[in-house]
Amino acid sequence: MYSNPWMIDADACYAAMKARDPRFDGLFFVAVSTTGIYCRPVCTARTPGRDRCRFYRSSAQAEQAGYRACFRCRPELAPGHAPVDASARLVVEAVARIDAGFMNENRVDALAGQLGVTARHLRRTLVDALGVSPVELAQTRRLALAKQLLQDTSMPLADVAFASGFSSVRRFNAAFAERFSMPPSEVRRRAPSGDDETLRLDYRAPLAWDALLDFLRARAIPNVERVSEDAYERVVAIGDDVGRLRVTHDPKRAALRVHVSTALTKHLMFLVSRVRALFDLDARPAAIAERLGAHEVLAAAVAGRPGLRVPGAFDPFETLVRTVLGQQVTVRGATTLAGRLVARYGRRVDLDEGLAYASPTPERLARATHLARTVGLPKRRAETLRAVARAALAGALDTTDLDAFTESLSAIDGVGPWTTSYAAMRVLHHPDAFPAGDLVIAKALGAKNRKEAEARAEAWRPWRAYAAMYLWSTAATAGAKK
Repeated sequence: MYSNPWMIDADACYAAMKARDPRFDGLFFVAVSTTGIYCRPVCTARTPGRDRCRFYRSSAQAEQAGYRACFRCRPELAPGHAPVDASARLVVEAVARIDAGFMNENRVDALAGQLGVTARHLRRTLVDALGVSPVELAQTRRLALAKQLLQDTSMPLADVAFASGFSSVRRFNAAFAERFSMPPSEVRRRAPSGDDETLRLDYRAPLAWDALLDFLRARAIPNVERVSEDAYERVVAIGDDVGRLRVTHDPKRAALRVHVSTALTKHLMFLVSRVRALFDLDARPAAIAERLGAHEVLAAAVAGRPGLRVPGAFDPFETLVRTVLGQQVTVRGATTLAGRLVARYGRRVDLDEGLAYASPTPERLARATHLARTVGLPKRRAETLRAVARAALAGALDTTDLDAFTESLSAIDGVGPWTTSYAAMRVLHHPDAFPAGDLVIAKALGAKNRKEAEARAEAWRPWRAYAAMYLWSTAATAGAKK
């Protein structure tokens, strides 16, 4: 067994499994030698004897060893790892691209090229970190999604095959039968019907769902996103395919329900990865609370709002544009500007009265010569927005490394430290990004300047992004009471 960064040893894994401790869900998997099945540590099946258990850090590693996924606890639904150390960023980005389906149509060399490393280095890094190669991980992800779609949706078998990233039904049938010792048709639970499909995405409890919706509601882009009291909705446009995505909460199962238009089902790998990032479903709230709750400034906030997440970006460029629009204006003011931008440069889709546009593409904004006049932006910020679009088109905004991303974004005229830090929080989803120059944060910390704020936040590493969310949340709550 490869060394495990989350657990001390196999005996500790076994103890966590016996307790069915949800804090360790997705951080390791247990395989039973006598059944050939592997499970999540929270599985409700009878606990096997210690001598029959083998422990693995990933589902792909367990499957590489010859074990099949449990149909009761469903390992494909387990939350991810969300590593935080800088050296793991290559792994994070590689896994994110594989999860989004990059290797369904590309080879390892292409993935390595996107990440700026050699294929050999990428293979070695993933094997060292996860115990499996990129090809093995990609196949595990395809089969895991296929299993979930067969159990949870009404999609026809052929649609399941292509949505899971297989190039043909024949290859899908063969791979599924080899992995699960049964054909896909035996797993099918529902007959095809309906205008959308629903997927379940698990997380580690607790989850501050209402706080997530409050944050997203205040920043929702008019006619692109809509946030009600209990759901998040948005327009999704991928090439010629346009549809609606709706996310609701199922607290009894510690899961989100993702409702996807049938027009988008062939993009499910991509959509699932984006929803997990947007709602920060792979976070480890117990570890975050243990670190942040020990400090006087945050103790009350952490105790009062357990499971607060850092919202990521469903569409990284869209979020980056929204961040630039938010410079030196209120949240409400930035939302108004975003609505004007969409109405002028977005793609009209008219799903319904409140979801009428897809966000502008980098190509469209890079060519926009009248942004200042048509949207009501200062000329300098309009040019900053166009420069960001050009940088995105050129591939200059590297998301594999925090320092490289910050350097590239900071090189654009009109982009300052607040913008780069906030973008790192949401676009890169970096857990330690910290907008020390933010006025609300400075006031909460009693800091006179950015340097002083950074010094006072040093003790919160590697979770400073979560600390920022707690400080903002506390300030927003206090403002609402006035």
